[in-house]
Amino acid sequence: MSASGSSSEQPWQPPSSSGKGFRLPRIQLWDLGGPLAWAYMLGYLAVMLILPISALLAKSSLVPLEQFIARATEPVALSAYYVSFSMAIVAGVINAVFGFLLAWVLVKYEFPGKKWIDAAVDLPFALPTSVAGLTLATVYSEEGVLGSLLMKLGVNVVYTRLGVAVAMVFVSFPFVVRTMQPVLQEMEKEVEEAAWSLGASPWTTFTQVLLPPLLPPLLTGTALAFSRALGEFGSIVIVSSNFPFKDLIAPVLIFQCLEQYDFVGATVIGTVLLLISLVMMVGVNWLQSYAQRFRK
Repeated sequence: MSASGSSSEQPWQPPSSSGKGFRLPRIQLWDLGGPLAWAYMLGYLAVMLILPISALLAKSSLVPLEQFIARATEPVALSAYYVSFSMAIVAGVINAVFGFLLAWVLVKYEFPGKKWIDAAVDLPFALPTSVAGLTLATVYSEEGVLGSLLMKLGVNVVYTRLGVAVAMVFVSFPFVVRTMQPVLQEMEKEVEEAAWSLGASPWTTFTQVLLPPLLPPLLTGTALAFSRALGEFGSIVIVSSNFPFKDLIAPVLIFQCLEQYDFVGATVIGTVLLLISLVMMVGVNWLQSYAQRFRK
């Protein structure tokens, strides 16, 4: 008789129902990850993006075509479109240049106070737009620190289109910086050193080696800054006079229409802004894809 702790003993196993053995089916939660992720994504897009846009388009489709064209091409509306898009383009260009420079300095150089400046870049994200408008109006007014100096030079910022541009630059400034920083951080220093070892000048290295891969994210950041500037309302209401044919922007014109219970006018102007913005965003995305294909 063998001992109770003998190594020859085998653990008990339940009898199998077939020669291949019997196993209980197991449901793996990660097998459901794909359908759940797709359902969540489609549901979120439907509720937050597709339904509001569809509701606006459905509301505007109820307006007769002749009335839609007449309201969309009113002189006040055309002036508001011009001020909105022209100042948003100016703000996007300014942010593209100086945002790129700031991102370059924050990534490439070390200096005292770098963390404080890097944290201050996100201030327009956290600051309410009405507070931003009040701050800009205080600084650039006739009694403000910068406004008094500019008034001596004959430059008035508050209650002009220049004030609209300044407010748009302020609220949309972080987009280019935050879009460029990760790309600059991933660029290898060896690429620059290889170009220098081959006799390339710093300017040639920047324009021929570094700039091409930076163009797509720069376009993305500029497009985001433009979109944010185009939709700005709270700060511009404070720093501009909101007079038609002067510095009235389209979002403020929509608000004025709603105050006067002119829901048709607000719907028409909002639809025009939506369509123009959509066309411009599609164009920017096409430029990004073209730049990537050209780089390859």
